[in-house]
Parts: sequence; structure tokens; C-alpha cells
Amino acid sequence: MLHKTRGIALSYIRYRESSIIAKIYTETFGIQTYIVNGVRSSKSRNNRIALFQPLTLLEMVVYHKNKEDTLHRISEIKCYAPFYSIPYEILKSSLALFVTEILTKTLKEEESNEYLFQFIERSVLFLDGAEGDFENFHIQFLLELSNYLGFGIETIGDLENELNSNHFPQLSDFVEQNAMDQLLNNGYGISIHLDRARRIRILEKLIFFYKIHMDSLTEIKSLEVLQEVLR
Repeated sequence: MLHKTRGIALSYIRYRESSIIAKIYTETFGIQTYIVNGVRSSKSRNNRIALFQPLTLLEMVVYHKNKEDTLHRISEIKCYAPFYSIPYEILKSSLALFVTEILTKTLKEEESNEYLFQFIERSVLFLDGAEGDFENFHIQFLLELSNYLGFGIETIGDLENELNSNHFPQLSDFVEQNAMDQLLNNGYGISIHLDRARRIRILEKLIFFYKIHMDSLTEIKSLEVLQEVLR
């Protein structure tokens, strides 16, 4: 049966000579996997492979089979909000890769979650449109995403206590605690100065916190690149 849904591209792998298998977070069906034929062919129209780059916002018509089926197919697809900056700025593209990897490893539900979809969409649109004050975007993203995954952070004090009880090796100083508190309680775009070392420590704490709650969160391969480009 055909269904219309919006989606957010997460990742894809090559399949046979000209096809891909794409993982997409959909508004209607949650996380889903689609086989897309001919997309890597030199005869493919309009460079459709670009539609499956990380965090691309999609409108789709899909064939959705029974829940037991793991591979579905796409009848129609287009981007409804083309990017202006994410693919062309190294910092933004590194942030996008990090967010994509986090989502790929944490989103498991194959069912609709309208609020989660809207949060991710809002986050992507902010990152693409931001002209400044987005260097802490990934930290705020992790802080808010935890609410949708079922282990939301109420206060930074609660976060610190849980880290300590699970033997995280470093305590936060006042600057880090104050920065995390502001990032937790404000929307994207707030200007908070953090040096590179503190930003990395905060990110390491949040990833450790996620691993406490999610066994599926293994090594984050994009983390090293992100730490290199963030200053």
C-alpha cells in the first residue's frame, strides 16, 4: 500500500551495482530501511543520490509492507527544504555527521513519533540557517534528544550525580556546570563562550550519560573529526 510521509535521511550503503539501501527516519513509520534502485547509475536523473545525504529533509511516497518486512521501497521522493549551508561548511557538515550517527544508533522504534520528528526537523533547519552561535549545537541536541528517548535531564545537578554514581572520572568545574545549565534551559542560538577543552569534556560527559542508558551506543566514529574542527 502507498503512503505519503516526510522523512529525514540518516545513512545509506551501496547495494549491487547501482542501488542503495537507505535508512530514513519517517514521520509516519519511525525508523525504516528502503531499497532504492538505479540511484547510483550514470543515467540516474537529477543526481538523486544527493537526496540521501545526512539529514536531508524529504517528502516521500512509499510502499509500506507488513511490519515483519525489513526492506521497503520508495515510489516518489523529493527534498522539501534544500540546504543552503550544511553541505558546504566543514563545521556544519561535521555537526550533521555527528548528529546523524547519534540518531542512527539511538532511534529504534518503527512507529510514528510526531514530536520527535518535529524536534529533529527543527534542529536541522536551525543548523542550516544559523549564521553564528551554533558551535554548541551538538551539546544542546543531545540534551534535548534525551527527553524523547526516555531519560531526559531535569537539572545539571541530576546529570552530575548520575555521572558520579557511574564512576565518570572527571568532575565539572563551575564554568562547565553554568554553561550546561544555560544550554539545557535555552533554545538553539544562545551565545555561550566555551573553550575547546571544556566543550570536549562536556560532550564526553553527555556521551557517557547516553551509554549508561543505551547499550546500542557504541563507538562514535564521527567524534574525532568533530573534535578536530571545533575550536
